[in-house]
Amino acid sequence: MSGSAAPSSRSRPRRVRSTTETLLSIVLVLEAILLFFVVLVLFGLKTLSPAAAFGGGAAFVVMILVTIALLRWPVGMALGWIVQAALISLGLLNPVIYVVGAGFAAFWIWCFVRARQIDRRRREYLAAASTPSEGDTP
Repeated sequence: MSGSAAPSSRSRPRRVRSTTETLLSIVLVLEAILLFFVVLVLFGLKTLSPAAAFGGGAAFVVMILVTIALLRWPVGMALGWIVQAALISLGLLNPVIYVVGAGFAAFWIWCFVRARQIDRRRREYLAAASTPSEGDTP
């Protein structure tokens, strides 16, 4: 028996993710990274206690990760919008975060709108490619 196992021919094919799901998950990962720095700022400026800053930050990151996992369903999209509002609301703790949160919310909106357009055009293209044209009939 060799050390490397060949992939099984019965393995389940990989699920094709929509462009919307892919782009929005990228935005959310970037927001999770941003949140790490926000937590450091809030802790460093002594705006929050260490437990509140790091505990709240960790809870927020978990919420972002759950949202990424759920993006294929409408509830994930709704959670994504809630994440955007929550990130902007962190500006209550430090006003600079309003600007950063609004920037990421704008990025989220742009990715949401553009990815939906791409997904719609892809569906139209695939539908047109799968239907035979009039010249193809025997």
